[in-house]
Amino acid sequence: IDGPAVALSRSVDGLDLCEERSVAEVASRLAGQEFDLILTATGVLNGPGGRPERSFREVTADAMSSLYAVNAIGPALIVKHFATLLPPGRRSVMAFLSARVGSIGDNRLGGWMSYRASKAALNQIVRCAAIEIARVRPEAIILALHPGTIKTALTRSHARGRFTATPEQCADDIIRLCAAATPHMSGGFFAYDASRVPW
Repeated sequence: IDGPAVALSRSVDGLDLCEERSVAEVASRLAGQEFDLILTATGVLNGPGGRPERSFREVTADAMSSLYAVNAIGPALIVKHFATLLPPGRRSVMAFLSARVGSIGDNRLGGWMSYRASKAALNQIVRCAAIEIARVRPEAIILALHPGTIKTALTRSHARGRFTATPEQCADDIIRLCAAATPHMSGGFFAYDASRVPW
């Protein structure tokens, strides 16, 4: 993927996915530019309770709302305000980091209700975005991506040593997948190795 890169964050650029005005303002600063890749690499696993729920007894409205705000509503706002930055006349990719635990078909353990449900909602948002964006940008590819279990401080207490990559390897895998993606993949849910993840 060629061309200049623009990195955006809440701390440096004020891009707060929980505030639509913030998303709209940052997108407006980029108006007139075109991007062959827009990658939204955001997500929250631990809500206000400090850890994912193990049982429905631990579910709270506040925790669930906070995860939906970042994991589902925020990406929907990215689609709303950033999709116009995809070039209308050539191939482009808009990708979102999802998670295998957001797969309904692959859920055999239960638990983590807020995180699982919010990532499943993200997957539906990606599917809807692919359908809508294709009407005016038929070469655009919209993807939900499972990055793997990355070796970070966040995952250390949950992964039990089952890491798939370092952050650097993960970034390489995701960029490689986006570069190789084809239009028939648009609206799909794929793992870092390009295998399809069940909905």
